[in-house]
Amino acid sequence: MRLYDYWRSSAAYRVRIVLNLKGIPYESVPVNLLAAEQAGAENRARNPQSLVPTLEVDGAMLTQSLAIIDYLDATYPDPPMLPRAPLARAAARAQALVLAADVHPIGNLRVLKRLESQFGADQPAKEEWMRHWVGAGLDALETMAGKAADGAAGGAAGEGPFLGGVAPGLADVCLVPQLYNARRFEMDVSAWPKLAAVDAACAEVAAIAAAHPDRVRPA
Repeated sequence: MRLYDYWRSSAAYRVRIVLNLKGIPYESVPVNLLAAEQAGAENRARNPQSLVPTLEVDGAMLTQSLAIIDYLDATYPDPPMLPRAPLARAAARAQALVLAADVHPIGNLRVLKRLESQFGADQPAKEEWMRHWVGAGLDALETMAGKAADGAAGGAAGEGPFLGGVAPGLADVCLVPQLYNARRFEMDVSAWPKLAAVDAACAEVAAIAAAHPDRVRPA
């Protein structure tokens, strides 16, 4: 199994976390986004969107982090990333999608570059854009986490230190990279105390800590 990866990519970070949680050995192949390697012919042949991550499995190329995680969960079911109960499962997916579908894409590298090239946004403007959308998503997720804890989120797990309950789940896998990004852009994550507490619990999990960008950054 081979992961085409960029150390600071939120989407790749999610996949690294799940691979580690499930104890799946893999080879990491760096794709340098700052050098535009993602747009080269070699990466486009793997990933038609010219993005990372791509997971190569027996010659098949899997793209999109949540689709990759779904594959891993189907083929390596322990530990599960989603609860079995339908209502809890839907609630967990909703939490994850707040970050992976609604927040992260608006602030990724290609969007920030387009803000600069088309609208003349300078670095402070791009950072303010990022802080706005990250903050909006974290505000929503903080509320959703509170409802889960009260048992009012469609059956989402409310026990345990994680959004997933007693063990990290898909929502936690999406949260950790987003809070890493928030700190990069000098956001005070204490504004979201429930999420900050979840992130702190995740940091104590060796498999999650091992996926941190600082631990996998190429020398």
